[in-house]
Amino acid sequence: MTQSNIETVADPQTTEIDIPIHGTDHVEMYVGNAKQAMHFFCSGFGFRPVAYRGPETGVKDTASYVVEQGKVRIVITSPLGPDSPIADHVHRHGDGVKDIALWVDDAAAAFDQTVKNGAIPIAEPTEEYGDGGKILKATVGTYGETQHTFIQRDEFEGTFLPGYEEYGLEDWKINETNLEFVDHIVGNVEDGKMNDWAEYYESCFGFHVLQNFDEKDISTKYSSLRSRVMKNANGRIKLPINEPAEGLKKSQIQEYLDYYKSPGVQHVALHTNDIIQAVDRLRTNGIKFLQVPDSYYENLLDRVGDIDEDIEVLKDLHVLVDRDEQGYLLQLFTKPVEDRPTLFFEVIQRKGSQGFGKGNFKALFEAIEYEQQKRGNL
Repeated sequence: MTQSNIETVADPQTTEIDIPIHGTDHVEMYVGNAKQAMHFFCSGFGFRPVAYRGPETGVKDTASYVVEQGKVRIVITSPLGPDSPIADHVHRHGDGVKDIALWVDDAAAAFDQTVKNGAIPIAEPTEEYGDGGKILKATVGTYGETQHTFIQRDEFEGTFLPGYEEYGLEDWKINETNLEFVDHIVGNVEDGKMNDWAEYYESCFGFHVLQNFDEKDISTKYSSLRSRVMKNANGRIKLPINEPAEGLKKSQIQEYLDYYKSPGVQHVALHTNDIIQAVDRLRTNGIKFLQVPDSYYENLLDRVGDIDEDIEVLKDLHVLVDRDEQGYLLQLFTKPVEDRPTLFFEVIQRKGSQGFGKGNFKALFEAIEYEQQKRGNL
Protein backbone atom coordinates (compact mmCIF):
# COMPACT_ATOMS: atom_id res chain seq x y z
CA MET A 1 0.00 0.00 0.00
CA THR A 2 1.37 3.42 -0.96
CA GLN A 3 0.71 6.43 1.22
CA SER A 4 1.42 9.52 -0.88
CA ASN A 5 -0.52 12.09 1.11
CA ILE A 6 -2.54 12.62 4.26
CA GLU A 7 -6.29 12.73 3.84
CA THR A 8 -7.42 12.96 7.46
CA VAL A 9 -5.68 14.36 10.49
CA ALA A 10 -7.29 14.38 13.91
CA ASP A 11 -7.58 17.61 15.89
CA PRO A 12 -4.88 17.38 18.61
CA GLN A 13 -6.92 19.68 20.85
CA THR A 14 -9.82 17.24 21.03
CA THR A 15 -7.96 13.91 20.95
CA GLU A 16 -6.54 12.24 24.02
CA ILE A 17 -3.36 10.45 23.06
CA ASP A 18 -1.66 7.98 25.36
CA ILE A 19 0.51 5.49 23.44
CA PRO A 20 3.47 4.42 25.57
CA ILE A 21 6.36 3.35 23.33
CA HIS A 22 9.33 1.69 25.00
CA GLY A 23 11.71 1.95 22.08
CA THR A 24 12.51 0.82 18.55
CA ASP A 25 11.76 -2.90 18.40
CA HIS A 26 13.50 -3.34 15.06
CA VAL A 27 14.08 -1.77 11.68
CA GLU A 28 13.16 -3.89 8.65
CA MET A 29 14.82 -3.37 5.29
CA TYR A 30 13.66 -4.69 1.94
CA VAL A 31 16.67 -5.57 -0.22
CA GLY A 32 17.51 -7.41 -3.41
CA ASN A 33 19.68 -10.08 -1.77
CA ALA A 34 19.16 -10.56 1.97
CA LYS A 35 22.00 -13.04 2.46
CA GLN A 36 24.57 -10.70 0.94
CA ALA A 37 23.17 -7.68 2.78
CA MET A 38 23.34 -9.63 6.05
CA HIS A 39 27.02 -10.31 5.42
CA PHE A 40 27.59 -6.60 4.73
CA PHE A 41 26.01 -5.49 8.00
CA CYS A 42 27.94 -8.13 9.95
CA SER A 43 31.35 -7.72 8.35
CA GLY A 44 31.06 -3.94 7.91
CA PHE A 45 29.00 -2.69 10.86
CA GLY A 46 29.83 -5.46 13.33
CA PHE A 47 26.35 -6.91 13.74
CA ARG A 48 25.80 -10.58 14.70
CA PRO A 49 23.34 -12.79 12.81
CA VAL A 50 20.82 -14.18 15.30
CA ALA A 51 17.68 -15.36 13.49
CA TYR A 52 16.38 -16.50 10.11
CA ARG A 53 13.07 -17.15 8.38
CA GLY A 54 12.72 -18.59 4.87
CA PRO A 55 11.97 -21.73 2.89
CA GLU A 56 13.72 -23.91 5.47
CA THR A 57 11.31 -22.64 8.13
CA GLY A 58 8.20 -22.98 5.98
CA VAL A 59 8.11 -19.52 4.38
CA LYS A 60 8.25 -19.98 0.60
CA ASP A 61 8.20 -16.45 -0.81
CA THR A 62 10.72 -14.49 1.30
CA ALA A 63 13.98 -14.85 3.19
CA SER A 64 14.69 -12.74 6.28
CA TYR A 65 17.83 -12.47 8.39
CA VAL A 66 17.95 -10.72 11.77
CA VAL A 67 21.17 -9.05 12.89
CA GLU A 68 21.84 -7.49 16.30
CA GLN A 69 24.33 -5.30 18.08
CA GLY A 70 23.62 -3.83 21.49
CA LYS A 71 19.91 -3.00 21.40
CA VAL A 72 19.95 -2.40 17.64
CA ARG A 73 18.06 -5.02 15.67
CA ILE A 74 17.79 -4.97 11.86
CA VAL A 75 15.65 -7.37 9.84
CA ILE A 76 16.85 -7.82 6.24
CA THR A 77 14.21 -9.25 3.91
CA SER A 78 14.29 -10.27 0.24
CA PRO A 79 11.62 -11.64 -2.10
CA LEU A 80 12.23 -15.07 -3.62
CA GLY A 81 10.44 -14.26 -6.85
CA PRO A 82 9.53 -11.31 -9.07
CA ASP A 83 5.80 -11.21 -8.34
CA SER A 84 5.21 -9.82 -4.86
CA PRO A 85 4.79 -6.47 -3.09
CA ILE A 86 8.31 -6.84 -1.69
CA ALA A 87 9.76 -7.41 -5.16
CA ASP A 88 7.85 -4.36 -6.40
CA HIS A 89 9.20 -2.31 -3.50
CA VAL A 90 12.82 -3.29 -4.22
CA HIS A 91 12.37 -2.70 -7.95
CA ARG A 92 11.03 0.81 -7.39
CA HIS A 93 13.07 2.01 -4.44
CA GLY A 94 16.19 -0.15 -4.35
CA ASP A 95 17.36 -1.34 -0.92
CA GLY A 96 15.70 0.68 1.82
CA VAL A 97 13.87 0.80 5.12
CA LYS A 98 10.29 -0.45 4.97
CA ASP A 99 9.31 -0.73 8.65
CA ILE A 100 10.24 1.20 11.78
CA ALA A 101 8.75 -1.23 14.32
CA LEU A 102 7.81 0.13 17.76
CA TRP A 103 7.83 -1.83 21.03
CA VAL A 104 4.59 -1.27 22.94
CA ASP A 105 2.65 -2.81 25.83
CA ASP A 106 -0.61 -3.13 23.89
CA ALA A 107 -0.39 -3.35 20.10
CA ALA A 108 -4.17 -3.51 19.65
CA ALA A 109 -4.74 -0.37 21.72
CA ALA A 110 -1.92 1.44 19.91
CA PHE A 111 -3.42 0.53 16.53
CA ASP A 112 -6.98 1.40 17.54
CA GLN A 113 -6.01 4.73 19.03
CA THR A 114 -3.74 5.87 16.22
CA VAL A 115 -6.23 4.86 13.52
CA LYS A 116 -9.03 6.59 15.42
CA ASN A 117 -6.83 9.68 15.46
CA GLY A 118 -6.34 9.53 11.69
CA ALA A 119 -3.41 7.13 11.13
CA ILE A 120 -3.33 5.08 7.92
CA PRO A 121 -4.35 1.46 8.71
CA ILE A 122 -2.19 -1.20 7.06
CA ALA A 123 -2.72 -4.40 9.08
CA GLU A 124 -5.14 -4.92 11.94
CA PRO A 125 -4.00 -6.53 15.22
CA THR A 126 -2.90 -10.13 14.67
CA GLU A 127 -1.64 -12.78 17.07
CA GLU A 128 1.27 -14.94 15.97
CA TYR A 129 2.31 -18.08 17.83
CA GLY A 130 5.62 -19.92 18.03
CA ASP A 131 7.70 -22.12 20.31
CA GLY A 132 8.45 -19.13 22.52
CA GLY A 133 4.86 -18.05 23.02
CA LYS A 134 2.88 -15.41 21.15
CA ILE A 135 3.21 -11.84 19.99
CA LEU A 136 0.58 -9.33 18.96
CA LYS A 137 1.32 -6.92 16.14
CA ALA A 138 -0.49 -4.30 14.07
CA THR A 139 0.70 -1.87 11.42
CA VAL A 140 -0.02 1.71 10.38
CA GLY A 141 1.45 3.76 7.55
CA THR A 142 3.53 6.89 7.39
CA TYR A 143 5.33 8.84 4.63
CA GLY A 144 5.84 7.12 1.28
CA GLU A 145 5.58 3.34 1.64
CA THR A 146 7.18 3.37 5.08
CA GLN A 147 5.23 1.88 7.97
CA HIS A 148 5.22 1.41 11.74
CA THR A 149 4.45 -2.02 13.16
CA PHE A 150 3.45 -2.07 16.83
CA ILE A 151 5.04 -5.10 18.49
CA GLN A 152 3.73 -6.49 21.79
CA ARG A 153 6.03 -9.25 23.02
CA ASP A 154 5.24 -9.62 26.73
CA GLU A 155 4.13 -13.25 26.18
CA PHE A 156 6.99 -14.25 23.93
CA GLU A 157 10.43 -15.56 24.91
CA GLY A 158 11.52 -17.21 21.68
CA THR A 159 13.87 -16.25 18.86
CA PHE A 160 12.98 -12.73 17.72
CA LEU A 161 9.42 -13.41 16.47
CA PRO A 162 7.32 -16.53 15.82
CA GLY A 163 8.42 -18.30 12.67
CA TYR A 164 12.09 -17.42 13.08
CA GLU A 165 14.82 -19.87 14.01
CA GLU A 166 18.16 -19.20 15.64
CA TYR A 167 20.82 -18.46 13.09
CA GLY A 168 24.56 -18.05 13.36
CA LEU A 169 27.71 -18.58 11.37
CA GLU A 170 30.39 -20.71 12.99
CA ASP A 171 33.98 -19.48 13.08
CA TRP A 172 32.97 -16.03 11.86
CA LYS A 173 35.08 -13.49 13.72
CA ILE A 174 32.98 -10.35 13.77
CA ASN A 175 34.65 -7.07 14.69
CA GLU A 176 31.89 -5.44 16.76
CA THR A 177 31.80 -1.66 16.56
CA ASN A 178 30.25 -0.62 19.88
CA LEU A 179 26.86 0.46 18.49
CA GLU A 180 24.29 0.53 21.29
CA PHE A 181 20.80 1.62 20.21
CA VAL A 182 18.81 3.56 17.63
CA ASP A 183 19.13 7.25 18.47
CA HIS A 184 16.83 8.61 15.75
CA ILE A 185 15.56 7.83 12.25
CA VAL A 186 15.23 10.56 9.63
CA GLY A 187 12.64 10.65 6.85
CA ASN A 188 12.69 12.68 3.63
CA VAL A 189 9.40 13.99 2.20
CA GLU A 190 8.43 16.23 -0.70
CA ASP A 191 8.62 20.01 -0.62
CA GLY A 192 5.62 21.36 1.26
CA LYS A 193 4.80 18.07 3.03
CA MET A 194 6.99 18.33 6.15
CA ASN A 195 4.41 20.18 8.25
CA ASP A 196 1.67 17.75 7.18
CA TRP A 197 3.65 14.74 8.36
CA ALA A 198 4.75 16.49 11.55
CA GLU A 199 1.09 17.16 12.29
CA TYR A 200 0.33 13.51 11.47
CA TYR A 201 2.73 12.31 14.19
CA GLU A 202 1.43 14.92 16.61
CA SER A 203 -2.25 14.22 16.02
CA CYS A 204 -2.13 10.45 15.58
CA PHE A 205 0.74 9.32 17.82
CA GLY A 206 0.94 12.08 20.42
CA PHE A 207 4.45 13.13 19.38
CA HIS A 208 5.71 16.66 19.99
CA VAL A 209 8.05 18.97 18.12
CA LEU A 210 11.52 18.82 19.67
CA GLN A 211 13.34 21.13 17.25
CA ASN A 212 12.73 23.07 14.04
CA PHE A 213 15.32 23.95 11.40
CA ASP A 214 14.79 26.15 8.36
CA GLU A 215 16.80 27.36 5.36
CA LYS A 216 18.81 29.73 7.53
CA ASP A 217 19.95 26.83 9.74
CA ILE A 218 20.61 24.20 7.06
CA SER A 219 22.06 25.65 3.88
CA THR A 220 25.11 26.33 1.76
CA LYS A 221 25.49 28.68 -1.18
CA TYR A 222 24.00 25.95 -3.39
CA SER A 223 21.19 24.17 -1.54
CA SER A 224 19.12 24.00 1.63
CA LEU A 225 16.46 22.04 3.47
CA ARG A 226 13.93 22.33 6.26
CA SER A 227 13.58 19.84 9.11
CA ARG A 228 11.22 19.23 12.01
CA VAL A 229 12.21 16.79 14.76
CA MET A 230 9.32 14.83 16.27
CA LYS A 231 9.63 12.82 19.50
CA ASN A 232 7.33 10.73 21.66
CA ALA A 233 6.51 11.49 25.29
CA ASN A 234 9.43 9.61 26.88
CA GLY A 235 11.90 10.74 24.21
CA ARG A 236 12.89 7.21 23.18
CA ILE A 237 11.58 7.67 19.65
CA LYS A 238 12.86 10.65 17.67
CA LEU A 239 11.84 11.00 14.03
CA PRO A 240 13.16 14.08 12.22
CA ILE A 241 11.35 14.88 8.96
CA ASN A 242 13.16 16.71 6.15
CA GLU A 243 11.90 18.46 3.06
CA PRO A 244 13.89 20.20 0.30
CA ALA A 245 14.01 23.97 0.15
CA GLU A 246 14.66 26.16 -2.86
CA GLY A 247 18.32 26.80 -3.65
CA LEU A 248 20.64 27.52 -6.55
CA LYS A 249 21.13 23.79 -7.16
CA LYS A 250 19.49 20.48 -6.26
CA SER A 251 19.06 19.75 -2.55
CA GLN A 252 20.35 16.46 -1.17
CA ILE A 253 16.73 15.79 -0.15
CA GLN A 254 15.53 16.18 -3.73
CA GLU A 255 18.34 13.91 -4.93
CA TYR A 256 17.12 11.27 -2.48
CA LEU A 257 13.50 11.65 -3.65
CA ASP A 258 14.56 11.39 -7.28
CA TYR A 259 16.40 8.11 -6.70
CA TYR A 260 14.11 6.54 -4.10
CA LYS A 261 11.07 7.50 -6.17
CA SER A 262 9.06 8.50 -3.11
CA PRO A 263 9.42 9.76 0.45
CA GLY A 264 11.28 7.36 2.71
CA VAL A 265 13.90 6.86 5.40
CA GLN A 266 17.04 8.84 4.66
CA HIS A 267 19.24 7.64 7.51
CA VAL A 268 19.32 5.68 10.74
CA ALA A 269 21.38 7.17 13.58
CA LEU A 270 23.06 4.63 15.88
CA HIS A 271 24.31 5.67 19.31
CA THR A 272 27.69 4.65 20.70
CA ASN A 273 29.40 5.40 23.99
CA ASP A 274 32.81 5.65 22.28
CA ILE A 275 32.67 7.17 18.81
CA ILE A 276 36.42 7.11 18.33
CA GLN A 277 36.58 3.37 18.85
CA ALA A 278 33.39 2.83 16.84
CA VAL A 279 34.48 4.84 13.81
CA ASP A 280 37.98 3.40 13.87
CA ARG A 281 36.58 -0.13 13.79
CA LEU A 282 33.98 0.73 11.16
CA ARG A 283 36.67 2.17 8.92
CA THR A 284 38.81 -0.90 9.49
CA ASN A 285 35.80 -2.99 8.46
CA GLY A 286 35.54 -1.07 5.19
CA ILE A 287 32.69 1.36 5.92
CA LYS A 288 33.09 4.62 4.00
CA PHE A 289 32.29 7.95 5.66
CA LEU A 290 31.77 11.49 4.46
CA GLN A 291 34.90 13.59 4.79
CA VAL A 292 35.00 17.15 6.05
CA PRO A 293 37.90 19.52 5.28
CA ASP A 294 40.70 19.99 7.78
CA SER A 295 39.67 23.64 8.08
CA TYR A 296 36.61 22.48 10.06
CA TYR A 297 38.92 21.71 13.00
CA GLU A 298 40.58 25.12 13.05
CA ASN A 299 39.32 26.99 16.12
CA LEU A 300 37.06 24.05 16.99
CA LEU A 301 37.47 24.64 20.72
CA ASP A 302 36.49 28.29 20.26
CA ARG A 303 33.20 27.10 18.75
CA VAL A 304 32.33 24.20 21.06
CA GLY A 305 34.39 24.77 24.23
CA ASP A 306 36.42 22.15 26.06
CA ILE A 307 35.89 18.52 25.09
CA ASP A 308 37.35 15.26 26.38
CA GLU A 309 38.59 14.02 22.99
CA ASP A 310 41.88 14.73 21.22
CA ILE A 311 41.17 17.09 18.32
CA GLU A 312 43.86 15.50 16.17
CA VAL A 313 42.19 12.11 16.57
CA LEU A 314 38.80 13.60 15.66
CA LYS A 315 40.38 15.31 12.66
CA ASP A 316 41.92 12.07 11.45
CA LEU A 317 38.54 10.31 11.72
CA HIS A 318 36.55 13.31 10.39
CA VAL A 319 34.27 13.27 13.45
CA LEU A 320 32.07 16.37 13.86
CA VAL A 321 31.40 18.10 17.21
CA ASP A 322 28.58 20.38 18.30
CA ARG A 323 27.48 21.85 21.64
CA ASP A 324 24.21 23.13 23.05
CA GLU A 325 23.16 24.30 26.50
CA GLN A 326 22.99 20.69 27.77
CA GLY A 327 26.39 19.47 26.63
CA TYR A 328 28.00 18.34 23.40
CA LEU A 329 27.75 15.56 20.85
CA LEU A 330 30.01 13.87 18.33
CA GLN A 331 28.72 12.52 15.03
CA LEU A 332 29.75 11.15 11.67
CA PHE A 333 27.80 10.03 8.61
CA THR A 334 28.48 7.13 6.27
CA LYS A 335 28.24 7.43 2.54
CA PRO A 336 25.11 5.76 1.08
CA VAL A 337 25.23 2.02 1.74
CA GLU A 338 24.01 1.11 -1.73
CA ASP A 339 24.65 2.42 -5.24
CA ARG A 340 21.54 4.59 -5.26
CA PRO A 341 22.38 7.71 -3.19
CA THR A 342 19.59 7.07 -0.70
CA LEU A 343 19.96 5.31 2.66
CA PHE A 344 22.95 6.01 4.90
CA PHE A 345 23.81 5.67 8.59
CA GLU A 346 24.94 8.06 11.29
CA VAL A 347 27.14 7.23 14.28
CA ILE A 348 26.48 9.54 17.23
CA GLN A 349 27.76 9.90 20.77
CA ARG A 350 25.96 12.22 23.16
CA LYS A 351 27.72 13.85 26.07
CA GLY A 352 24.75 15.74 27.44
CA SER A 353 23.52 17.30 24.21
CA GLN A 354 20.09 16.25 23.02
CA GLY A 355 20.36 18.23 19.80
CA PHE A 356 21.09 17.19 16.23
CA GLY A 357 24.34 18.95 15.43
CA LYS A 358 22.99 22.30 14.22
CA GLY A 359 26.50 23.75 14.24
CA ASN A 360 27.66 21.01 11.89
CA PHE A 361 25.01 21.48 9.23
CA LYS A 362 27.11 23.63 6.92
CA ALA A 363 30.15 21.31 7.05
CA LEU A 364 27.91 18.27 6.60
CA PHE A 365 26.06 19.79 3.68
CA GLU A 366 29.27 20.74 1.93
CA ALA A 367 30.56 17.18 2.34
CA ILE A 368 27.32 15.79 0.91
CA GLU A 369 27.38 18.28 -1.95
CA TYR A 370 30.90 17.18 -2.80
CA GLU A 371 29.57 13.63 -3.21
CA GLN A 372 26.60 14.92 -5.21
CA GLN A 373 28.94 16.76 -7.52
CA LYS A 374 30.95 13.59 -8.16
CA ARG A 375 27.69 11.85 -9.12
CA GLY A 376 26.78 14.75 -11.43
CA ASN A 377 23.67 15.61 -9.42
CA LEU A 378 24.52 18.99 -7.89
